[in-house]
Formats: sequence, structure tokens, C-alpha cells
Amino acid sequence: MAVMLSYRKAIFDDLSFLFILRKLTMVKHLEKAGLYLTDQQHSVKVKEFFNDTQIILLNNKAIGALKLAIFSSSLHIRQFQISPKMQGNGVGSRVLEDVINRGLKLKLPITLNVLLVNPAKDLYLRHGFVITSENEFEYQMCYSINNRV
Repeated sequence: MAVMLSYRKAIFDDLSFLFILRKLTMVKHLEKAGLYLTDQQHSVKVKEFFNDTQIILLNNKAIGALKLAIFSSSLHIRQFQISPKMQGNGVGSRVLEDVINRGLKLKLPITLNVLLVNPAKDLYLRHGFVITSENEFEYQMCYSINNRV
């Protein structure tokens, strides 16, 4: 059976999945950075920019979330989370390639922020993102469509 990766717009019924996904994928990195969020704060982050949220599906099963914003100057990854059970299988790379292809089609660079302590930074670096700046908690990264090899 072929593995099929697809996306669909998040709906209200996805809120519990998104909340659990956020806690599974983010709490350890946030706490390592010294950020301790309540469940209410996590819920607010899940609902923030909800209309930009896509559910990542593998063979029609929800395995992650991708929250993209399209600005005049960039395509911004607001959130990108893959279920821990699915990490390390190339799914994140496939999703990131889809985002890069979308940026190329729109002729927009892709930007994101990632916690300093989040190993996902290495995924972004492998795909051609560069660190443009950093603050106390996170790196700001960019993929320039002009650097596509």
C-alpha cells in the first residue's frame, strides 16, 4: 500500500487532537527553555490563527498540524508539529518540501521561528533554511527561494 500524505483544513472537531499534539510535541522544549505554560495557554495557542491551520494526514489519518500565514513579503510557518510516533520517518521532510514548493510557486521566501532548544532546527537547516537572528528563546529562520538548488 502506498503512503499518501495529504492536508485538510482544521475544523472545530480537531481542537482536542491539536491540543494533545501541541502538548506532546512542545512541552518538553518549552520547559527546557524555561517556559511553563498552563493548559489554558496551550489552548489559546492552538486556537490562535485557527483559520490558517491544516491537519497533516498520512493515509487519511491525522498525524500533525501545519499553520501557514501568507504575507506579501513571505510565507510564514506559524506552527509545524508531527506526532512523536511519526517523527524520524521522513514525514517532516516531505511536509517541509511541500511548503518550500508552495513558497517557490508564490515566489515568496519562507520564514519561521523555532525554539533554541528544539531539535527541529536541524530539520530546517538540512532543507536550506538559514538562521537570520535569535532572541532569548528562539531562532528566526528563512528559506530564500533564490537559493533553491
